[in-house]
Amino acid sequence: MPSAAPSASDDAVMRVMLPVGRTGLSIFAGYFAFLALFVVPAPFALAFGIWALLDLRRKPGKAGAGRAWFAIVLGALGTFALLLMAIS
Repeated sequence: MPSAAPSASDDAVMRVMLPVGRTGLSIFAGYFAFLALFVVPAPFALAFGIWALLDLRRKPGKAGAGRAWFAIVLGALGTFALLLMAIS
């Protein structure tokens, strides 16, 4: 029985699961976003997310903006929590 050819939706799923066609900075930003859940690395996630977005502007053919924004959002929330803990 012949196997079915991969569809466009299969390709989109693989791009979400694997870092294909992304910049290194956007990959680092995504990993730091997950680490930001532990609060202490949150400022690094924020910084790498911003850096990744700037890098993506210089490389318009690359993907990874979603990971960069994820890092910015979680990094900002974690940094805010870190600042609240430092104040109290």
